[in-house]
Amino acid sequence: MAGHLLRRLLVRLAALWVVVTATFFVLHAIPGQPFTNPHLTSAARARLMALYGLSRPLWQQYALYVGHLARGQFGRSLVDVHETVGQIIAAGFPSSAALGAEALLWAVSGGIALGLLAAFQRRRWLDHLVVLLAVVGLSVPNFVVAVVVDYVFGVRLRVLPVAGWGGFAASLLPAFSLGLGCLALVARLLRARAIEVLALDHVRAARAKGLGVAQVLLRHVLRNALLPVLTLLGPLAAGVVTGSFVVEEIFAIPGLGSSYVSSVLDRDYPVVLGITVFYAALLLAFNLAVDVLYAVVDPRIRFREEAPRPG
Repeated sequence: MAGHLLRRLLVRLAALWVVVTATFFVLHAIPGQPFTNPHLTSAARARLMALYGLSRPLWQQYALYVGHLARGQFGRSLVDVHETVGQIIAAGFPSSAALGAEALLWAVSGGIALGLLAAFQRRRWLDHLVVLLAVVGLSVPNFVVAVVVDYVFGVRLRVLPVAGWGGFAASLLPAFSLGLGCLALVARLLRARAIEVLALDHVRAARAKGLGVAQVLLRHVLRNALLPVLTLLGPLAAGVVTGSFVVEEIFAIPGLGSSYVSSVLDRDYPVVLGITVFYAALLLAFNLAVDVLYAVVDPRIRFREEAPRPG
């Protein structure tokens, strides 16, 4: 098991290096330069470029950045020189993490509940309603959902805050907007898998013995149908993270989304790279944790070393 996890960890470290490399060169290929303040003279701008090492050849800048990153140094912001990238992440991540966790929690739990009920009520009105919700949730982008619910519940009905952060009420609309697509995907996937499990002999026998709906769904269906949902947790977390950047801007949430968007516009290379590396490492670690959970949910899955082939 230890060897298997070590190989998985090395693969994810290689993936992280690919993310760092691709982000670095793509970011520098985007038209535009930092230090575009019109009040700066060309000489002052040249001194700033030299001070931050931006006048060096690109391969040297890349080598220096990777070397600093290997030592855990993300650098300083080019816009606000008094803040390090680590301080910017530490200031914005708690709000983004709270929003993402709330969105993912309600999306996964709600999707599981709706998927199970739709499978049990197959071809009835509840099943059709869940399928319709899944189609809408997967078709409409989260920023469109955010604008609509903000207008309806914040502007017209005035029952929830239009924007801002602080308190459970302020998090409801952004968490709903961010998690609706995830809920639709989980519900659709679990419904399809639960329908297959309900057709198995031992589940049909349990229903024939007169077990209640809750017992059949929780004891016999959920465990067998949950593994595909676990497989999706990594991509779902990635979707929540990337989608939160736009949703945070719409609801004026002081998270990493606003810092990321503004740093891209300002060509603040250290901040863009730092946030990208931080989120990539977080998601890769989350995927590794999901791999470990497979063995907990399904005892047939074990992390074992591959047996040597004979001959």
